[in-house]
Amino acid sequence: MARMADRMADGMAGMSADELLDIVDEQDRVVGQAPRGVAYRERLRHRAVFVLARDADDRVFVHRRTPTKLVFPSLYDMFVGGVVGAGESYDTAALREAEEELGVSGLPRPRPLFRFLYETAEHTWWSSVYEVRCTLPVRPQVEEVAWYAFLDERELERRLADWEWVPDGLAAYERLQAFRRTADGSPPG
Repeated sequence: MARMADRMADGMAGMSADELLDIVDEQDRVVGQAPRGVAYRERLRHRAVFVLARDADDRVFVHRRTPTKLVFPSLYDMFVGGVVGAGESYDTAALREAEEELGVSGLPRPRPLFRFLYETAEHTWWSSVYEVRCTLPVRPQVEEVAWYAFLDERELERRLADWEWVPDGLAAYERLQAFRRTADGSPPG
């Protein structure tokens, strides 16, 4: 745990394959722990956060991931975020990941919206989706972000067909759109 704490203090927690994660069951209950690389390799269910960051003009932060990312390298994403560390809450991870990837300090706490289970033949994680307003000048983490821009919703929607997006972020975005359309605000199915 001391090594993980040292990496977190250095702002590098999201980069390491040996970062310790909680492994969870179908109901999102912790059933064990494993290093991040093992969790990905063995398709062990863990936790992740997705934070939609908007600027003062209500535009969405969109970026292309670096080619060195462990999963979905060089793909576009409309969320900042990442894995939830062992013993870490979703809320704490959302703020940590947003500040790390945007390269800012002092963000307001991201607002939780809903959770869903992301599962494919290769990956499985419980996903908590958040939204945050970032009025600070961003300095995205170069280890995480190869390119970025703030796009209005119409431009983002137009780019969905043109760019190759991370599949989990695209799934989260589609659920977010459904969440917004739901009159009573209940989470999408």
